[in-house]
Amino acid sequence: MSGAQLTPAPIEPEKNWFRRHLILSISIGIALLAVGFAVALLFGILSILRSSDVYKQALEKARNTPAVAEALGKPIEAGWWFTGNINVSGPSGSADLAIPISGPKGSGTIYAVATKRAGEWRFKLLEVAVEGQAQRIPLISPQSVAEPAVREQ
Repeated sequence: MSGAQLTPAPIEPEKNWFRRHLILSISIGIALLAVGFAVALLFGILSILRSSDVYKQALEKARNTPAVAEALGKPIEAGWWFTGNINVSGPSGSADLAIPISGPKGSGTIYAVATKRAGEWRFKLLEVAVEGQAQRIPLISPQSVAEPAVREQ
């Protein structure tokens, strides 16, 4: 043998999992960001709807109705998820909501249908359906539902 020395091949450092699966790692990161954005958007929209006058008025009316307090107990709390829609355009609009509520004795749902004219909400339907009871609890009187008569001059 001649006097040539063999140099050992350089040892490559072992790649960690993220480097071995770079595309998968980036895809998972993007998916997590998208899901986070969607959840933040959903909770933002729900908080805006919860701060609407029609939602607050319906919930307040249910909390102040003795028959609802008797059926559900106090305090009455709103569920975090509700369904329906609210459309507002300046001083007019409409709402159709189903708001879950609960108390120490049970749970139910507020059903609210309202229109907004000249900046004021007027309920066409506002009642509570208590779970396990067939009869709904009205939160407004039939006289308050009737539209005011238009006077001719």
